[in-house]
Amino acid sequence: MRVTFTISCLALAGALAGGCSKDSASVPPKLQTQRVGAVTDLGGQPPSIHLVSPLPNGDWRLPAGDDANTRFSPLKQLSPDNVSNLRVVTTVSTGAPHGHEGQPLVVNDTMYIVTPYPNNLIAIDLTKGTGAVKFVYQPHPDPRAQGIACCDVVNRGASYADGKIIYNLLDATTVAVDADTGQEVWRTKVGDIDIGETTTMAAMVVKDKVIVGNSGGELGVRGWVVALDVKTGKEVWRGYNTGPDKDVLIGPEFHAFYPKDRAPNQGVTTWPSEQWRLGGSTVWGWVSYDPELDLIYYGTGNPGVWNPDLRPGDNKWSCSIMARRPDDGHVVWATQLVAHDKHDYDEIMENILVDMDWKGQPKRKLLLHPGRTGFFYVLDRATGEILAADKYVESTNWATGYDLQTGEAHEDPKKQTHTNRVVEDICPSSTGAKDFIPSAFSPLTGLVYIPAHNTCMNYEGMAANYIAGTPYLGADVKMYPGPGGYQGELIAWDPVRGKKAWGLRDAALPVYSGVLATAGNLIFYGTMEGDFRAVDARNGTILYQFHTGSGIVGDPITYTGPDGKQYVAVYSGVGGWMGAVASPEISADDPYAGLGVVGAMKDIKKYTAPGDTLYVFGL
Repeated sequence: MRVTFTISCLALAGALAGGCSKDSASVPPKLQTQRVGAVTDLGGQPPSIHLVSPLPNGDWRLPAGDDANTRFSPLKQLSPDNVSNLRVVTTVSTGAPHGHEGQPLVVNDTMYIVTPYPNNLIAIDLTKGTGAVKFVYQPHPDPRAQGIACCDVVNRGASYADGKIIYNLLDATTVAVDADTGQEVWRTKVGDIDIGETTTMAAMVVKDKVIVGNSGGELGVRGWVVALDVKTGKEVWRGYNTGPDKDVLIGPEFHAFYPKDRAPNQGVTTWPSEQWRLGGSTVWGWVSYDPELDLIYYGTGNPGVWNPDLRPGDNKWSCSIMARRPDDGHVVWATQLVAHDKHDYDEIMENILVDMDWKGQPKRKLLLHPGRTGFFYVLDRATGEILAADKYVESTNWATGYDLQTGEAHEDPKKQTHTNRVVEDICPSSTGAKDFIPSAFSPLTGLVYIPAHNTCMNYEGMAANYIAGTPYLGADVKMYPGPGGYQGELIAWDPVRGKKAWGLRDAALPVYSGVLATAGNLIFYGTMEGDFRAVDARNGTILYQFHTGSGIVGDPITYTGPDGKQYVAVYSGVGGWMGAVASPEISADDPYAGLGVVGAMKDIKKYTAPGDTLYVFGL
């Protein structure tokens, strides 16, 4: 695929002086944006906070910047006082006009871009005043993967370790590329596209292991995570999320907090017959690592099939948070957030690891998880205990709350789905109160900044027959905007108080961009209309806005250039499950199309179109 580069001004590092006019910070939004619940007083100082892993000070070497998934940078040259002076210093076109999810990496004055299929790796020398391309690695994944992947041919980024850029290809392959030369070091097949497995998540390097999970929950695959040796690519261990304990790697050191999660072999006994073999529970989101407890954390996806009547039981370990040892994959604890999921509520969302004062207990080891369910979960990451579960999107109605003693949701029986029965007004929709798009946490404010949706649905369970490598759904779904006159919101959430500090609501489209927090008290994110924003972390005031060429579904990063200045970079290229409706190849006439998402996104073509551009901003 053709790769083109447009150097709009200067270089990625801004090494040359002059020559660019200041970009307008007052571009009017195309949709109404409303600030709600804004506060200038956060109630005093945030609680005492301990960050469990080093922050990305200058470079950006991991998908979230750090092991703990905070997406917080200590850089603070950019501040509320000067951010209005931002301008575009460079644009880079990848030539792949599909969903540009994930984020670039910056390592030792080189920027690394991973494209959607065909998953090319582009390395750009930041020291050159012309933005010179160091190399383009073309892995040529199996083209059949394009027709198998659910919800666009996306990629969520790479990791850097041991002198290598390591990332996944769409065809269930992981590759390691020499970061200096662009030569392939190793290539490992981790899954099988013939049965519907693809790999879209960002490979996460933990110690000397590369942690990878599979996609394909809508094709009857069986979810797993695999650890590869970072030097050789050889498989070290594989842990499934369904099946017998020996496959899940549950053994003597497993200690679930809740009795409901303790019985042996629940990966089999909570499923009918052999349904666990087609049970979904895939891992296509984010992996966190606590170096102090030496545990990796990830969430699992929805159970297969979508019709819950076809799989009676709790369906473990779908919709769960898992804690594993990185060296051998053994599960230390697991907590199922939603038993017998009836709404496609994947829980593959980010797990933010932080030590904070909690209910009089100093610096408790917390795991913060803004769920697809519309509930913000706070867990003790040493034990798996749910400490809080509060609604962060008001329209959430599938459940009224959680029993923290049992870890079970109080589900509304009127919102439970069944075969040949249309259940209306379920909120959130299957796309969730948020999707995989990651939040950010600021230790300066103690707030989590959540890219949220306000979308509801009608849901009808249907018969389903399994054919390997083809859709295995069993549901008819129609989505539509939720109540309140808005569909997207950036929410600043106080996890200790369990309530919203402030929010920025957009009328017509969801927020589908990742979020970045910085020590300059700034929050960066994008909109599906294509507006890139900087807002005040304390009160949500929009301080800068620039309209890019396409909707933003990528995740901003920040780094220090060779000139010592701070820059911010983000992809502009609409796509993914919700964003793919912007493609001219997809009709917006059938609200049930795209697994039901077209009904919610029918107006997206009015505001944006596909794109393929990385934008870099600087002062």
